[in-house]
Amino acid sequence: MTRFILRRLLQSLVVVLLVTVIVFILLHLLPGGPARAQLGPKATAMAIANFNHQQGYDRPLLVQYWRWLTELATGNLGFSVSLNQSVLSLIGERLPKTLVLTVLSTLFALVVAIPLGVVQAVRRNRAADYMITFWAFVFYATPPFFLGVVLIVVFSVYLPILPAEAPQSSSLRVILSQPAGLILPVLTLALLTIAQFSRYMRSSVIENLAEDYVRTARSKGAGESVVLVRHVLRNSLIPIATLLGLSLPAIFSGALITEAVFNFPGMGQLFWTAAQTQDYPIMLGITVLVGLATVIGSLLADLAYAVLDPRVRFA
Repeated sequence: MTRFILRRLLQSLVVVLLVTVIVFILLHLLPGGPARAQLGPKATAMAIANFNHQQGYDRPLLVQYWRWLTELATGNLGFSVSLNQSVLSLIGERLPKTLVLTVLSTLFALVVAIPLGVVQAVRRNRAADYMITFWAFVFYATPPFFLGVVLIVVFSVYLPILPAEAPQSSSLRVILSQPAGLILPVLTLALLTIAQFSRYMRSSVIENLAEDYVRTARSKGAGESVVLVRHVLRNSLIPIATLLGLSLPAIFSGALITEAVFNFPGMGQLFWTAAQTQDYPIMLGITVLVGLATVIGSLLADLAYAVLDPRVRFA
């Protein structure tokens, strides 16, 4: 198990380095370069030259990359000129709020999607299966921003029972003290995740129900509930564990879009504001963070797979 973890950690480190290379290239592909992006289109040639010299952009690319990588390793993601604040501090203020939104929606999606998938598999090709499949396809094909708008129209306009805007505060405690404002953003993210996870859970349960160990358990007199809970469920959760790890970046990215719809003061709102003001350090900092989340999600998926299926450790 230790060798498996070390091997996966080494692979993750290589992927992280590749992500930093891509982000570094994107930084130098900005229109007019980083200087023009931060100083604006009206900056003079002398101002651009001074900025490039101060920031080291007139040095060889390998030297620039090594300097940028060492600063990144120490947590220096750049400085936002428009907000007059470091990118790391801005992300530190917004990230906990986005994580709350992501964690709540993911937990809710798992609690709902796993039983739905089991019900669909047990009642395969019946009315319940067809109905759940229909709505799963509808939500899976719906963009998060459109689904958020639909929920606002339904539950804030026609049925004014929930606020259309998320809680507005710089304090996470204040935001959590207003749970009604979190329902629609969490539901928007959760419905998309439920649609995806329930389909995978259905397929996994159906596949495991046809395995020999299930027939053996039934021949020994085990009831259907015992077979499902003690035998089928654990093996069926292996693809879900993998999918969960790989879906974390997508859920996180969906949270960025959802936050813009509900004006939630998290990473999404920060990224949206940075895009409007062309604040590239913030955009690149968030891009690095999402890339890191992708690597961590993949690593967690591998570790969960190894815990649920010991044979993977020797692959």
